[in-house]
Amino acid sequence: MTELAFLSASDLARKISTNQISSTELTKLYIDRIERFDGAINAVVVRIFDEALASAEIADAMQARGESLGPLHGVPMTIKESYVIKGTPATWGLEAFRNNIAERDGLAVARFKAAGAHFLGKTNVPVNLADFQSYNPVYGTTGNPWDTERTPGGSSGGSAAALAAGFSGLEAGSDIGGSIRNPAHFCGVYGHKPTYGVIPMQGHELMNGIPDADLAVCGPLARSAEDLHLALDIMAGPAEREALGWQLSLPSADFKQLKELRVAIWANDEAAPVAREVAERADEVGRILSNMGATVSDSARPNFDGSSYILNYRTLLNSVMSASLPPDQISRIQEHVDSLDRKDFSEAAVMARSAVLSHRDWIRANVQREKLRHAWSLFFEDWDIVICPQMATTAFPHDQGDFEGRVINVDNQEQSYFSQLFWSGLVTNAYLPSTVFPTGLSSSGLPIGLQAISAPYRDHRTIEFARQITQEIGGFVAPSAYL
Repeated sequence: MTELAFLSASDLARKISTNQISSTELTKLYIDRIERFDGAINAVVVRIFDEALASAEIADAMQARGESLGPLHGVPMTIKESYVIKGTPATWGLEAFRNNIAERDGLAVARFKAAGAHFLGKTNVPVNLADFQSYNPVYGTTGNPWDTERTPGGSSGGSAAALAAGFSGLEAGSDIGGSIRNPAHFCGVYGHKPTYGVIPMQGHELMNGIPDADLAVCGPLARSAEDLHLALDIMAGPAEREALGWQLSLPSADFKQLKELRVAIWANDEAAPVAREVAERADEVGRILSNMGATVSDSARPNFDGSSYILNYRTLLNSVMSASLPPDQISRIQEHVDSLDRKDFSEAAVMARSAVLSHRDWIRANVQREKLRHAWSLFFEDWDIVICPQMATTAFPHDQGDFEGRVINVDNQEQSYFSQLFWSGLVTNAYLPSTVFPTGLSSSGLPIGLQAISAPYRDHRTIEFARQITQEIGGFVAPSAYL
């Protein structure tokens, strides 16, 4: 039964459909594991076990009659706390929203239920979904199943931890600065950041009627690439208002074997150096692909300057993140900006200016972004996939000190905490799809994941690449403490 808990959602659905296990048995298994093991991890912070069991009984009754709810018939799953499930809080880790109880299911939850899944509960996040870690005053701190003294990542940290510990069949998170991808890397699971706009964010919100933000996306996390493919197809497509006028038609993966691909390896960068083991893992993937007959380059890059790209991304990202700040705080930032020397282009000065960006200046930044997107489009005329790190290191110890004082240690060299946004922003700023896939463990026994990036709307290309390459290297491995 322990092995069952770590199967992919696709495999679990097949076992239910062939009567090898009932949905009720599987749901009870996950509930038992959460109750036994989640105390030390603190991943599943909102629990609706009675509702899950009732849904499982309905699924079993339908199975007995030869009826199916869909491709996830009877599969129990969890979902990031920031999604909306009827009768549960959606706090985003904010104390002020502790009693923000939803009156109905959000869009993504409704789509998963329509596909046959049911929910065990919701998983932990950082405050306002704005950290590489997952802790908040409402639910506390989530630990990494590989080492609970380390972070599982953020902001979808509870999502990745729940999958890695065998608490759930499937998960969904959200991503603006790597929030699906860095937890997948830290916890050794798969995560897909889709092309911007492919999955509507309706139902991933604190209040009804909030429009989709620039840069931000929703997407799946899973224990297999097959599950990412399935969950993406469930989540994607226009919301009700837009569906009247348009439909989504993502192309399938356009290759059969890895040897057909043209792959650029971007293993490291002086703008955001990564640990030797992380860079070596990317190079190892390149060697495997080359030996299989793929066209591989370790020097091919899109035609833009890294410093201008990261400045543009940080400007646009900070304008989104500051949009929810209260007026008095914005006023204080504006006073600080007014006092700055116009020739001050330090990181702190740039970030302060972007927090109070005028619409005119946002449009100018967006024009600059469009030039970067065009550079990527030209690059993907010659290359199919880019392989690069997601984060500079494996999962790091919890650090709940002041944001501005935080650093990360990369091979005994300190870096700015947010320098890691370089690797996330390559994808996010240009609206590209990226699949993080596990490549095995580091010498210290912690997971290393890498990104597979491709052209806009080539989501199934990166997912299929992740499926095939992890047959050669890595793939999901369960942490031994939870076997």
